[in-house]
This record gives sequence, structure tokens and C-alpha cells, in this order.
Amino acid sequence: MDAPQYRLQKFLAQAGLGSRRECEELITEGRVTIGGQVFKKLGTQVPADAENVRVDGSKVLPSRPQYFMVHKPTGVLSTCQDPEGRRRVIDLIKTDQRVYNVGRLDKSSEGLILVTNDGDLANRLTHPRYGVKKTYHVTVVGNPKWSDLQQLKRGIRLAEAVAQVSEVKVRKRRRDSCDLVLTLEEGRNREIRRLLAHIGHKVTRLRRVAIGPLQLGNLKAGDYRRLEYPEVEALKKASATVQTRKTRRSRPVETSQLDSEKIRKKKAAAAEASGKGKKTVGAKKKRPLKSADSKTPTTKSSGGKRATTKSSAGKRTTTKSSTSRKRKTSKKGAASKKRPLQTASRRGEGRMTSATGKGSASRKKSAGGQKKTAGAKKRTSGRVSSSKGRKPRRK
Repeated sequence: MDAPQYRLQKFLAQAGLGSRRECEELITEGRVTIGGQVFKKLGTQVPADAENVRVDGSKVLPSRPQYFMVHKPTGVLSTCQDPEGRRRVIDLIKTDQRVYNVGRLDKSSEGLILVTNDGDLANRLTHPRYGVKKTYHVTVVGNPKWSDLQQLKRGIRLAEAVAQVSEVKVRKRRRDSCDLVLTLEEGRNREIRRLLAHIGHKVTRLRRVAIGPLQLGNLKAGDYRRLEYPEVEALKKASATVQTRKTRRSRPVETSQLDSEKIRKKKAAAAEASGKGKKTVGAKKKRPLKSADSKTPTTKSSGGKRATTKSSAGKRTTTKSSTSRKRKTSKKGAASKKRPLQTASRRGEGRMTSATGKGSASRKKSAGGQKKTAGAKKRTSGRVSSSKGRKPRRK
């Protein structure tokens, strides 16, 4: 099996000659030779087990991938260079090759951290698109509410972006503190501390206990050990596939806004359901329209409904039946029964007309007006009989 091909600057960096940028400067200055030939071009491919690479005439020994897990104690820095000379994570490991830590833990945090010289695996474990989960045990001041913990899952807007946790659980509640289990798929500077501070709880202890399938276990603070082959393969398998990310992250909202939004949606759904129920009770059945060439018009029963007909041109005409018209006229007649009270002069004039038959109303009768119904005569006779025996009012 052929050895994998590496770029020349990566090959030199893994051999411990410096960072990739420093190795690029060595190449462009013409200080690197391969088989006695100087190569100044960046990106030159060499096998991982190449033995004919020299820098300033000294042979460069190819490095083998190394994987360590370290229990970082508090007060130790997760950096490769520190101008102040403070203690670093890579100082805890005894090796003659150049290694670096995967990801970071701030100075006041502790827990599991990986140290390796495999750049590909380090990139996959730290990049959020691969979705490798990191689990933390956190102790906070006070007891967070359930709504506050759900807000951590929905997301909180920080200065640079919206941050959220994928899982949150409560391990133990005490009188003045609480132990939580948080799971993240991406890491930002002091992300957990900033998220919990946003909901009003200060972090007193933070410890990382797992990276993907790799568990911290009983490893004591400040100790380290080499990873076994099955553990390395499990890490590579966990970071092999790219996770599908959401095209648009939902905007974080406060708990009170979320509750009011749920109530509003429930009320709208109930109103819509009641409206649909009312419509379906008295809804008329719609019949399919006939084609324009149909000769027989479609009519409905004359029980106060509309009759729809079609002309030869295909236009629809709507007519009302006779019964509906009669109902309207009967309503008008009922409304006309309510007459305003007559004045004294009008009452006297009515009595004069009923007695002599020579009032102004009798003079204006037409031929059609003479043919009154029996009911109308009864009404006039009733008014005349009621006026008998009364004396006209003096003016």
C-alpha cells in the first residue's frame, strides 16, 4: 500500500520544524532539497515516509501520527505559544515530535483535550459542519428554570453570532447551586459561560468529559495517555460525514414572547375552526355548471330560492321566484300598518269624512281605488264606529 502524499510544508511541519507558515518561508528561501534538488515551489507533493528530504543539509525524519488524550487542569493554557512563558497543555506531554492541542479550553476550565500531529483529524473534530459533539459538566450558581434551559436550546444572540446548545440536562439540584450537562456541536470563546450568564447564572466549575465517542474516564488532572487504535478509528468514523445544517437558523426569542405567540396561534386556530363549522351548517351545495350548448335551463324549486338559467350565448341569468317577491311585499305591508298618530285636525277631518262621505279622501278616489279589499273596509268601519258618541274638540 502506497503511503499518502503530503504537501512539502505540511511534511516539514509534522516533522517538528515549525508552523506551516515558517516552513513555507524555508521553502521559498531555497533551503529545502529533495534528492539533492532544490524546490522553491509551494504545494510540492512528497510521500509521508520520504527519507531524502533535507533542510540546510540535515536530513528530515518523517513523523508518525501521534494521538494523546490529556486531562487539562485549571490554570494551564491551551495554546502553542505564550510570550509570558506560562504552562501549556503540550508541556504536559513528553515527546520529541511537534504536536498541538485539538480545540481549546479556557484557563479556568478543565477536562478532556486531545493532542496530536494529525491535522486532518484535528480539523474534522473542531469544524462545526462535521457535528462532533462535546459534552460538559457545569456547576452554576442558583437553580435555572425549565424555560431558561429551553432558551439555551433555542439559541441566544451573542456579539458574533447566535449560539445554542444541542442538549441540556439537570444532574443535581442543590439549595444554592445546580449541576448541568451541556452538549455542544461547535465551540466559541467562552461560549458556555456567556450563554449561562445571559440567563443569569454564573459558572463556578466547567469540565469537559467527552469528545464524540471518547470519554475522559478516571484519568486524573494533569495526566495523559496515548490513544489506542480502536479509539482513533472511532474518532475518525464520528467525524467522517458532513452533517446537514439548517439553511436559516430560527431567530431566538424570549420565553414570554414564545408563550404569547403560542396563545395567539391557538386562538386563531380555534376561531378558524368555529368559522368553518358555521359555514358548513348552512352551506349550499354547488352544482357543476353546464356547457353553453345545453338547451334545457337549470331551475331550482320555487321555495324562495334563485333559479339559474343559461342563454344560448352561455351567459348566466339569475331570477327570483314569485314566492320570494310575495314575501317581500308582505313584509312591506306589515311595515305600512304602523302609521303615525294623527293630529286633532286630521282626526276631525276623518270623522267628517266618515259621517258625510264628502271628505277630501273620497274626492281623490280613482277607478282602481274604488275596488278595495274587504279587510280595508273593515278597518275604516272600525275607525268610524269608534268615533260615534264623541263630541268634536273645540279649537
